[in-house]
Amino acid sequence: MSTKIKTIAEINERIRKGKAVVLNAAEMTELVRRSGKEKAAREVDVVTTGTFSPMCSSGMLFNIGQAEPPTIKTSAVTLNNVPAYAGLAAVDSYLGATEPALDDPLNKVYPGQFKYGGGHVIEDLVQGRSVRLKATAYGTDCYPRKELDRQISLADLPFAQLLNPRNCYQSYNVAVNVTNKTKYTYMGVLNANMRNANYATAGELSPLLNDPFFRTIGLGTKILLGGGIGWVLGAGTQHNAKPRRTERGIPLSGAGTLMLRGDMKGMNPRYLRGLSFTGYGCTFAVGVAIPIPILDEELAFFTGVSDADIPMPVKDYGYDYPHGDPRVITHLTYEQLRSGEVTILGKQVETVPLTSYSLSLECAENLKELIVKGEFLLTEPQEAIPAA
Repeated sequence: MSTKIKTIAEINERIRKGKAVVLNAAEMTELVRRSGKEKAAREVDVVTTGTFSPMCSSGMLFNIGQAEPPTIKTSAVTLNNVPAYAGLAAVDSYLGATEPALDDPLNKVYPGQFKYGGGHVIEDLVQGRSVRLKATAYGTDCYPRKELDRQISLADLPFAQLLNPRNCYQSYNVAVNVTNKTKYTYMGVLNANMRNANYATAGELSPLLNDPFFRTIGLGTKILLGGGIGWVLGAGTQHNAKPRRTERGIPLSGAGTLMLRGDMKGMNPRYLRGLSFTGYGCTFAVGVAIPIPILDEELAFFTGVSDADIPMPVKDYGYDYPHGDPRVITHLTYEQLRSGEVTILGKQVETVPLTSYSLSLECAENLKELIVKGEFLLTEPQEAIPAA
């Protein structure tokens, strides 16, 4: 770790005074390339990162309140006929983004395929639309009501938080299908005989590739989630603290993840989208932006990462993935993937991004604008996330 040049408290004071120098991650990459990490570390206070990508491990923790007597202790809850888990408390529930509607019209025509799910309910609520709440209960002396059926909006909910157990993958697989049959996966449709390669993450904009050892990201880190204020709760599920890494800390396989939360009432529907993947089901795209304070030259070096520095593992989702831990066919850089065509096993293959680079950059720019205006201050992590 290099010698500290500034502290988060000092950076926050510069933000308050309107003197902070803030660059998005792509701009920082260019500055480090042009001027070197030493000069960049002294000139720049904050680098903003962003990603807008399908993040299946997402959901809404909500409370419907006791809006009308008699009181109720819900045991089964649906929103637009999408089941939520109600085994929490009297009127608390959790709605998973990938949970499909019970009466999904697509499933009736094509069994196993779904058009509408939890992620779409969340998008509808943040869009300001009302959804149908249905709840049943077994009834008790203190909670005698047994049924509830009404339209509700986000404004009607006393509490509604986006609570995502596993988001912002530090690295992810490039998915191909080497079999002779089309495969339908959470990485999208993979054509037979390796006719496409689908990939995710935002490359040099990705939050966890700009702080690969979690030096500034931990419990209590303030972020933008879905366009509103959010927080890092710690490591996400499936967090891998000890992947093999390149010399600049970039993992060669699946690695870090984050658990996130944020108040849905402050979010922007532009950065929350319910999705349906053909043959797989429902998922959810989420926008996340995370600030990286430039405390020293090492962090300047890390935030100078470029697409060409990021190797991503190519794996077969046709046969290998369903049968256990799949082998790595090869590694391709994010720069190669963004070119639109790559060579895998001697074959030219078209590449397909699942992450929106333009919206990822937009998320980073939104955060940059807030910091420059003095409307967003940085926070000190209260607990470190394991990284080695």
